[in-house]
Amino acid sequence: MKASFLLACSIIILAACQKEKKSTAAALKMQEFIIGISDYARSIDSDFIIVPQNGEALAYTNANPDGELNLNFLNSIDGFGVEEIFYNGDLSIDTYRLQMLQEISATKKVMVSEYLLDNNNVADAINRNYNEGFLCFPRVSSNYDYVLIPDSVIQENSNPILQLSDAQNYLYLISNSNYSTKQEMIDAIAATNFDVIIIDAFFEEDIFTASEIAQLKTKSNGAQRLVLAYMSVGSAENYRYYWQEKWRLHKPNWLKKKYDGYKDEIWVEYWNQEWKDIIYGNDNSYIKKIIDAGFDGTYLDNVEAYYFLYYKN
Repeated sequence: MKASFLLACSIIILAACQKEKKSTAAALKMQEFIIGISDYARSIDSDFIIVPQNGEALAYTNANPDGELNLNFLNSIDGFGVEEIFYNGDLSIDTYRLQMLQEISATKKVMVSEYLLDNNNVADAINRNYNEGFLCFPRVSSNYDYVLIPDSVIQENSNPILQLSDAQNYLYLISNSNYSTKQEMIDAIAATNFDVIIIDAFFEEDIFTASEIAQLKTKSNGAQRLVLAYMSVGSAENYRYYWQEKWRLHKPNWLKKKYDGYKDEIWVEYWNQEWKDIIYGNDNSYIKKIIDAGFDGTYLDNVEAYYFLYYKN
């Protein structure tokens, strides 16, 4: 009985080690992927802003937070977006990720979206983040899916925002469900004084035009601001322009794993050349469409795909 138990434990440990090795290898491929996106975008617009969301370990050599920061990777980005550092519903401090972000924030802007069930905790969430030098977007329960423009702007100012490091606040609004037309959404955003705007590049299936995005690049008080386009690079979304109906029955082998909680998305092997070609490197790529639409940069979601593909069950 004891020998059988030890064998079972060994198998479990071996399986866990294999998962961790695959996850680390995939993390390094995500580092390369993001660097490739950045290199391509900046070959067209040298000031193009790149902000990955989550996956903080990517900032380190070998994706190992116990090691040194990866300067090659950090030089390819302008900031780091994250969700739920201090609040995930209630106060729940993620000390492991916080320690990484404290180190990253020495050279890169950190943008934190906090999720709060109790509106009375908004001020505390803001204070905790700004004490660390992070920007904060307090996302209350009615705004779980980033559908609302908050009534007030944190640290509102009339400064021109020429680069991400200038920003003191941001708006994260990637759903257009509250607006019947693009212009209605544009007018609502244009009336605000947020320093940075994050929106989807598309309104339903219609991409924003350069003239439309130009309307968003000035705060209501007249100062310049930045507009970033949301783009998922670790998952494919079946409502995007690139999706092919035949994939529902005969999916390519790089469409890998169901994205729990998001029925319209699937995790991808982002190192596959077909997926890379969808995202960057050619005139029909997603990033080229974003550049042509006049966005100042892009906000890359689901970069932690490396973890969900190979480590988490």
